[in-house]
Amino acid sequence: MDKIDRRIITTLQRDGRIPIVELADRVGLSPTPCARRVARLESDGIITGYAAHVDQTKLGYPLTVFIFVELERQSHDTVAAFERAVTRFDEVVECHLMTGTRDILLKVVAPDLAAFDRFLEKHLMHVPGIRATRSSFSLRTMVQREVMPRD
Repeated sequence: MDKIDRRIITTLQRDGRIPIVELADRVGLSPTPCARRVARLESDGIITGYAAHVDQTKLGYPLTVFIFVELERQSHDTVAAFERAVTRFDEVVECHLMTGTRDILLKVVAPDLAAFDRFLEKHLMHVPGIRATRSSFSLRTMVQREVMPRD
């Protein structure tokens, strides 16, 4: 990756719908080589997709909860089973394998406390291998970036 690839990535992170002609102009290339670079970045797995950013509150999900999960065992099978289970839950928008005293960090969205309680009781608490959970409610998002840092 060179400077032009990084400019392409930064520009696409800010506007994934930019026409290739405009993208090429912004990064200092003609359209055909620019399109080839974008295709290579996609095929190399650097660009993994394109999506619309949405306001979760306006979609009816104002509640964000971070759940720290401690597993009974830290084996490959236990982690893999947990990952398969939480992948089925739409409320889980992020799931991270962690270091430290907690094994997993989940980011969960819900329309209200009652819905979050139903998620815990009907879904998360039925996942085998969980020793303990601790939930923290987000009061507000202070920083949220969609653009990766540049060198």
